[in-house]
Amino acid sequence: MDTNSLIHAEHLYRYYGDHCAVKAVSFELSKGEVLGFLGPNGAGKSTTMQMLTGNLAPSAGSVQVSGIDLLDNPTSAKRQLGYLPEQPPLYRDLTVDEYLTYCARLHRVAGRYIKEAVQRAKGRCGLEPEGRRLIGNLSKGYQQRVGIAQAILHNPSVVILDEPTVGLDPIQIREIRALIRELGQEHGIILSTHILPEVQGTCTHVQIINQGQLVFADSIEGLEAHLHSQHLIVVFRNPPAINEVQALPGIADVEPLGENRLRLKYSGENPAAAVAEQAVTRGWGLLELVPERRTLEQIFIELTCQDVPATSATGEAA
Repeated sequence: MDTNSLIHAEHLYRYYGDHCAVKAVSFELSKGEVLGFLGPNGAGKSTTMQMLTGNLAPSAGSVQVSGIDLLDNPTSAKRQLGYLPEQPPLYRDLTVDEYLTYCARLHRVAGRYIKEAVQRAKGRCGLEPEGRRLIGNLSKGYQQRVGIAQAILHNPSVVILDEPTVGLDPIQIREIRALIRELGQEHGIILSTHILPEVQGTCTHVQIINQGQLVFADSIEGLEAHLHSQHLIVVFRNPPAINEVQALPGIADVEPLGENRLRLKYSGENPAAAVAEQAVTRGWGLLELVPERRTLEQIFIELTCQDVPATSATGEAA
């Protein structure tokens, strides 16, 4: 295990009767990382989050938080965790200061440090002017800020946020995303979301779960490489026969798209220069030649609409 690891989850399983909701999920989270956790409804995302926070025991596997085993020493491990559920646990009839002071006691912040902890959390979440306001009178965006403030009061190593921008307007979403990026500089963040642009705009890493199994896990840089598919879109003024194009070196397949437009699938090096050269030599009249870029939504749909191989108890394909 990496000594800088804040979360080390290894071969997590969770059964509900005969149904295996989570299968052999393993990953790590380090300081400074913001991990976007994606998955369709029923994929096992919420179950995994509950196991990471200690609210649900895994049927098999282990979770370590800052090197502390969550099952063997739950109290110490949970001190390293901050958690914002999808529905923030707010008391609308308390002021922001009253609520955060109450939460500091729940987090077992020493009495002499509570005021300082509350002020620090308010400052980081942009809540300093709101201390004496009733939570019920705050906008949804500011209520989310209060929820995040309670999650970081005790300065945890890991902050887990479940759908933190659901129901917010575009300005509030932008503000919360900026706050998450800032928090990610000093903590490890796990961000559960259904909003695909949120991952690209906020996270340093992304993983996708489908049918209880991780089907994609990489950095944002790795994701960007996946977005650049091995396809070219070409348009010819005098389109050649399909078999002529397919015979070019490196071209694996040719798909007509109509209006003299073709999608060229290639393997190995990008054949764009060779295609352009042949178009000039053979008089095809090249009008357009561009790489095709896939969207995160396309990758998400591809990964979550396919069947996942069954696994055994060791995590190997059955």
